[in-house]
Amino acid sequence: MGIEINDAATIAELAELYPKYEEALVTNDLATLTAMFWSAPEVMRFGVSENLYGIEELEAFRRGRSPLNLARRVIRLDIVSFGKDFGSITLEFERESNGNTVHGRQSQSWVRLPEGWRIVAAHVSLLPD
Repeated sequence: MGIEINDAATIAELAELYPKYEEALVTNDLATLTAMFWSAPEVMRFGVSENLYGIEELEAFRRGRSPLNLARRVIRLDIVSFGKDFGSITLEFERESNGNTVHGRQSQSWVRLPEGWRIVAAHVSLLPD
């Protein structure tokens, strides 16, 4: 028996969650951002210049980050689900920084846990000019 890829209901759930994440990100809503990640020592996020392991490091990073210039334009968003309890969300984005347009990408692994959907691993990187 194979795993169902792109279950319509699962894709719809993740598609409803992601805009909430994006809004929390660009408005620096720390409580929502933290709540969307798995609250566990195994959660990880690789950022542009930081590797964060565990929810404590992730929370400390969010608290210490400047809330300025967080707006970005999502130029491509893809959601793929594997069964009813795992999905990935990947996107490409553009952001204005010091008069230049910066291009980046983001990937997130989402798992349905007893407390609901949570990001268990994430990666953000910028593309060279």
